[in-house]
Amino acid sequence: MSASVTLRCQWGRTPVPTSSTPQVVYLLVEAVAPASPTSALPLNLCFVLDRSGSMQGAKLESMKAATRRVIELLRPHDVAAIVIFDDTVQTLIPATPVGDRSALLAAVETITEAGGTAMSLGMQAAQTELQKHLGPDRISRMLLLTDGQTWGDEPICRDLARTLGQAGVRITALGLGTEWNEQLLDDIAAASDGYSDYIADPAQIETFFQQAVKEAQAVVATDARLLLRLVRDVTPRAIYRVKPVIANLGYQPIGDAAVAVRLGDLVGGQPAAVLLDLMLPPRTRGRFRIAQAELHLTPVDQRSETVIKQDILLDVADQAGPESYVPDVMNLVERVTAFKLQTRALSEAASGNTAGATQKLRAAATRLLDLGELELAAKMNQQAATLEQGQPLDPATQKELRYATRRLTQRLEKNEQA
Repeated sequence: MSASVTLRCQWGRTPVPTSSTPQVVYLLVEAVAPASPTSALPLNLCFVLDRSGSMQGAKLESMKAATRRVIELLRPHDVAAIVIFDDTVQTLIPATPVGDRSALLAAVETITEAGGTAMSLGMQAAQTELQKHLGPDRISRMLLLTDGQTWGDEPICRDLARTLGQAGVRITALGLGTEWNEQLLDDIAAASDGYSDYIADPAQIETFFQQAVKEAQAVVATDARLLLRLVRDVTPRAIYRVKPVIANLGYQPIGDAAVAVRLGDLVGGQPAAVLLDLMLPPRTRGRFRIAQAELHLTPVDQRSETVIKQDILLDVADQAGPESYVPDVMNLVERVTAFKLQTRALSEAASGNTAGATQKLRAAATRLLDLGELELAAKMNQQAATLEQGQPLDPATQKELRYATRRLTQRLEKNEQA
């Protein structure tokens, strides 16, 4: 399996022009795993489902239908548990091999809405169930859905997410509607190397649930980490994940000349890619070794860690015109820029800096127009106009902008496939 995982490195411009002063360069590093794993591990899955009073009606029925459909996707050797919470908690089905699905499906039918929202209770109960089958022989996942604010227990939720992440449990944290705390779900997902997302319409729950489970079933390597050993005077300014979604990863410096980035689990057929913003010292003409990339991972069909290494070379030329830009990489740079602008805009709007938020929303809209993302650009401009009129941002549109810009690279791939 490890021989099938490849590491690809590509500059945003090649060659780069000679320069007597430092210059910014972009480097795309992709870990690409095969689409059809030869040894898929069974799952250790726990549903953590909000059944509070606000889930009544279409939300609850759609959640139950989506859960039933995912149960039908599970394999006999998978382990599943179902926890439901309001301001109390109930372990509806303890962790057990799927085998006969009838008990799981029957349990889903009994879910009714009641009470308030205490998410930490659901996460604690799920932790108990997931711990029963933790280990390198299973892919462990928590699938969390909520439509409301949890009050007073946010620090407990974050602590639980960190503990679960350290144990190898990845959390998919999904918010339904407009009343949930996106910062909390983002923090929960990040602490476990999972992901968070926004579900606008209850009818979309099934799509998100199935995506989470299918990706877990397609994991080909776990605990992937990228180590980049840089030559002297090459300085990293920022590192962003660009695939499967955009995120500001930050990085862990190791001495003066190396950085490490966590990539999490690798899914077959879904590249894990990061974009590095580097400051390059003055260079004359020639070919230079800029860094060595090391991809550390544990293939699912092995127990020991594998390391894939690649030297990163850069060509520098006296004459490097516009044709030296690599369109695919620079397109990703523009999408990351749009993401950064909207992230800062929403932050400034929350702090009361209307002028700064408006300016950044319009700048993001301009980038999106250039990228052909017309609908998203129009919504950015609409929200800028709303702020200029002294009105608050619409909660639904705010969430849509926050999460849609994260998916800009997914939208790019869909457009290319179309």
